[in-house]
Amino acid sequence: MIFTEWILFFLVVQLIHFLGTWKLYQKAGRKAWEAAIPVYNAVVLMKIINRPWWWVILLFIPVVNLIMFPVVWVETIRSFGKTSTANTILVILTLGLYIFYVNYASDAKYRGDRSLQAGSAAGEWISSILFAIVAATIVHTYVMQPFTIPTSSLEKTLLVGDFLFVSKFHYGARTPITSIAFPMVHDTIPFLGVKSYLNSPHIPYFRLPGFQNIERNDIVVFNWPVDTVRKFRDRSGIRYDKPIDKKSNYVKRAVGLPGDTLTIMDGRIFINNEPLKLQDRAKPQYSYSGTTKGQGFDPYTLYQMYDLTDGFYYDPNTNQFFIQALSQEAFQRLKNHPNVASIQREVSPAEEREAGIFPNNNKMAWNRDNFGPVYIPKEGVTVEMSLTTFSQYRQIIETYEGLEMNGDNVLSVNGTQVLLNGEPIETYTFKQDYYWMMGDNRHNSEDSRYWGYVPENHVVGKPVFIWLSLDPNASGFDKIRWDRMFTTVGGEGEPVSYFPYFLVIVVGLFGYSFFKKKKNQ
Repeated sequence: MIFTEWILFFLVVQLIHFLGTWKLYQKAGRKAWEAAIPVYNAVVLMKIINRPWWWVILLFIPVVNLIMFPVVWVETIRSFGKTSTANTILVILTLGLYIFYVNYASDAKYRGDRSLQAGSAAGEWISSILFAIVAATIVHTYVMQPFTIPTSSLEKTLLVGDFLFVSKFHYGARTPITSIAFPMVHDTIPFLGVKSYLNSPHIPYFRLPGFQNIERNDIVVFNWPVDTVRKFRDRSGIRYDKPIDKKSNYVKRAVGLPGDTLTIMDGRIFINNEPLKLQDRAKPQYSYSGTTKGQGFDPYTLYQMYDLTDGFYYDPNTNQFFIQALSQEAFQRLKNHPNVASIQREVSPAEEREAGIFPNNNKMAWNRDNFGPVYIPKEGVTVEMSLTTFSQYRQIIETYEGLEMNGDNVLSVNGTQVLLNGEPIETYTFKQDYYWMMGDNRHNSEDSRYWGYVPENHVVGKPVFIWLSLDPNASGFDKIRWDRMFTTVGGEGEPVSYFPYFLVIVVGLFGYSFFKKKKNQ
């Protein structure tokens, strides 16, 4: 739904509200016209049902309002004497339209002195759960969201099994695009395995102001632009067209910013013809192959000594080995190993075309190690449209630059002329910013080299904190990576664990609570 359609929808809802409640407003001692004024009518209704004014705010927060509307319907009929279980079920099953019956056909009397307290222990319990869900949904959507790291694409900085808190407010929280969804889950309801949302209607894209922009080398959580799978890691081949905010969550490093020109040469990234300078915590890894001297070589000891977290293969018959991911520091140590005869980095030759590399048109002789140059689009910047740029920008112009920045364009070619929605164009001006996201594990990362640019409206947030880290290859207490608990994701130098300080605070709070309780006895 576009913005004007939402305005019309909002006005229709206001009309329905007026027609269904104006007599009830009168019975409560208010004026009938007060039921017709948008927003003001909600403030008055909160006074009528004896609930706090700030509930009005909750009615306008996407997803949260799906919980609040049924609550308000129930509270409304109860304020006019309809307190039975049957009445509660009727008003919910009719999506609030049962209020029309109460308004026109019943002898309902207003109960202005109705207590704010639930009438039973069950009612109190249900109310507590509802508002716990509301509070958690607000925090989850607009403040901080937990994530886990499932792959090794950012190995050394983020490990498989890291559990993160991702800030929504650093770059500005994105309001939900999916208007009808199960709260606090992503694309699938846990245990049930069913879709957690309806594809439509959509809410127009909007992002609250943040206090910083995405900076080069920031680690960013975003929605995978080309996601068409039912849920993360599902490669069944069945296509699912998802709303932006329900696409799979990915985490990569923003190596290219809007307005940059990016090139990869022999695996090294260049931005605007300058080598990319990484933070010292970033440890790029590449693939290596080599041979051993064949005597006293223990591949398992080697695996542990050099922290080889990804594929390691050794053939004792040929004395050849292959390492899928090795940092520069580990390479320097390994090449001096007394039983290593030779070792060299694996690099795809320039001009060698690799299948699946962006822009996936079999015209560019690019691969994962030699790629580009590509210009990363910036909002408001105009580029020439040619047969070359057509292939680089077709996907984003058609999919992310149309109405609501959610796709309605058709880009085509007639001879040498580029057409947008059937009309010839010589240039194109971008409507939003884009980013180039890559993993540090260069040969084991599904990133922008394979599916292109990440639109600004796909950005979710910034990982700021690792609160737990579990080693999937260990067991017992060894499974917990204690040195990674309560460490920051960003910053310079070796990560520092704040876990001891956390324990001191927890023990202090428990001690204070215990002694205060003893003192009051």
